[in-house]
Amino acid sequence: MLKKAEFHRLLEHGPLILDGATGSNLQKAGMPRGCCTEQWILDNPNALVTLQRQYAASGSQIIYAPTFQAQPIALQKVGLEKDTEKINEQLVRLSRSVSDSVFVAGNLTTLAAYTDSYDEACFDLLVENYRRQIKGLLAGGADLLAAETLMYPTEAEAILTAAELEGADTVLYTFTMQQDGSLFSGRDAAPVLQELEQAGAFAVGFNCVAADDMLPGLVSRLRRYVKGPLVCKPNAGNPVIGNDNLAHYPMNPEEFAHIQKDCYEMGASILGGCCGTSPDFIRAMCQNILSFNKM
Repeated sequence: MLKKAEFHRLLEHGPLILDGATGSNLQKAGMPRGCCTEQWILDNPNALVTLQRQYAASGSQIIYAPTFQAQPIALQKVGLEKDTEKINEQLVRLSRSVSDSVFVAGNLTTLAAYTDSYDEACFDLLVENYRRQIKGLLAGGADLLAAETLMYPTEAEAILTAAELEGADTVLYTFTMQQDGSLFSGRDAAPVLQELEQAGAFAVGFNCVAADDMLPGLVSRLRRYVKGPLVCKPNAGNPVIGNDNLAHYPMNPEEFAHIQKDCYEMGASILGGCCGTSPDFIRAMCQNILSFNKM
């Protein structure tokens, strides 16, 4: 795992570019809805490798290993809990095979769907689950960890504790939140991000928030609290449910790139895309921000 100082040096030369959506693009490549994503990828590795190579070619410097729900609690639902470490290790190694020119982030996420409370006993369970996942991510050679779509501060605290216990130095944390900066729990996101940064997070910010004209304002507000790298990984607009009962995102790559350029100008230094985005969105974003930097 790379140290925080190494990524800070990279940021001296401009923003760090993340990848975009994974699951929706894999569904386009044939992954069935409702399946165990991690197992399907291991059975169909070419679909992921092709997508991540496209992200790398589009300008992504960091790609997320497809380990979003590869925690013991989630894997238990499909009978794979005992293979937690092995699955995470294999998926990171698969992403590492994509390109020598990109960094690989081991991906973690909320466990809100699997717990009804966040008392002390639950916190200990969360820490143990994240520790097992992190063991596998590190064994696979992850360059950093990326905890995303978090809903509650307790989840971030559990990941922070687990990462420290496993010796993982470089972790970025992103919450899903409202445009006014409120978290799913109702708390104001800004001081939560500030506390995480002060506790040792490499970078903090948001993902899975709709990209629109209000987004740069959210970045500006968070920047007043966050001193270090700020992550901006939004969706391609607000989803619309189609006749196929699937979420469709209306924003095109050029519109997305324009908003991300404004977010960069407001202080976001680690940028990518979430739901509804693709390699075309990352390419347009890179071109737009590069043009801005040359002005």
